[in-house]
Amino acid sequence: MSHTLYLGSYTKRESKGVHQITLDTHKNELVDYKLIAEVDSPTYITFNADKSSLYTISKENEGGGVTAFTRQEDGQYVKRASNDSEMSAPCYIALDEERSLLFTASYHAGYVSVYKETENGIELTDRVQHEGSSVHENQKTPHVHYTDYTPDKKYLMVCDLGTDGVYSYTVSDEGTLTEVSRYTAKPGTGPRHLVFHPNGKTVYLLGELSCEVEVLEYNEVDGSLRYQNRISMLPESHTDFNSGAAIRISKDGRFVYASNRGHDSIVVYKVEADFSLSLVEYVPTEGNTPRDFNLSPDEAHVIVGHQDSDNLTLFKRNEENGTLSLVQKDVHGPECVCIKY
Repeated sequence: MSHTLYLGSYTKRESKGVHQITLDTHKNELVDYKLIAEVDSPTYITFNADKSSLYTISKENEGGGVTAFTRQEDGQYVKRASNDSEMSAPCYIALDEERSLLFTASYHAGYVSVYKETENGIELTDRVQHEGSSVHENQKTPHVHYTDYTPDKKYLMVCDLGTDGVYSYTVSDEGTLTEVSRYTAKPGTGPRHLVFHPNGKTVYLLGELSCEVEVLEYNEVDGSLRYQNRISMLPESHTDFNSGAAIRISKDGRFVYASNRGHDSIVVYKVEADFSLSLVEYVPTEGNTPRDFNLSPDEAHVIVGHQDSDNLTLFKRNEENGTLSLVQKDVHGPECVCIKY
């Protein structure tokens, strides 16, 4: 059996855009790395349901925005539309396929943008500029880092690393945002990404700067979040630089995984009966700067991409206790910062 994985990347050195690689589950190997869409710095990517369309963040000269591609019979993707109206390339992209809306997060400019794809191309429908700052040296201005729907599709959740805020917006059919709630994390947390538990109520928020995961409760009535508790992403023995990166949760809701850049590890947590997290293990990723990782579609493996050492690492996942075992490292994957399937 095999799974196809899709890799977003920077294009500062060797990478030319979006690549794919095949996970051979029988041999426990990643094989057949190849370019499928040429585009400048597609650092985050998403697809429609049948993968006939690929949407990427893209960089254009000093600015950037989004680019849409159409899949060809040979599996390659050809550009069909783009919008480069942003001050700099954004860092996250999400799709509302039903309403043909795209959402991007701008780290550098501190805003969230909404686009609508029409027969005439990709049009900007709204852009909301965040304001504020916080206590860390990297929080002098807003830095929007994530924007995606709640599981019930009622609200768009937006993480702002610079203001320590998680914003809840409603989205109109025309692509207009209205803020309805705002959660403020502990000063210096730096909210980067979040995942929802399958129960639809519990949220795990990754703090890039504090290197902690906050456990929150989501209120579907008003889109608000309420603090429950937090847990460190690092062992006490690690005192050097670190920043949190990606966070994932297993489909059964029993285990949460997060990546450390600096410590260069995956931390594995068990989800307890009250939905708090307890430490299972720290696993070295065998590379530098594991900015993103993902569970395979069958969740039997974990694949890690490294921004600075240009390699992918493959782990076998124990689905009973959540632990990871290294099965392959040093797989060629230049500048990989996003892994999708």
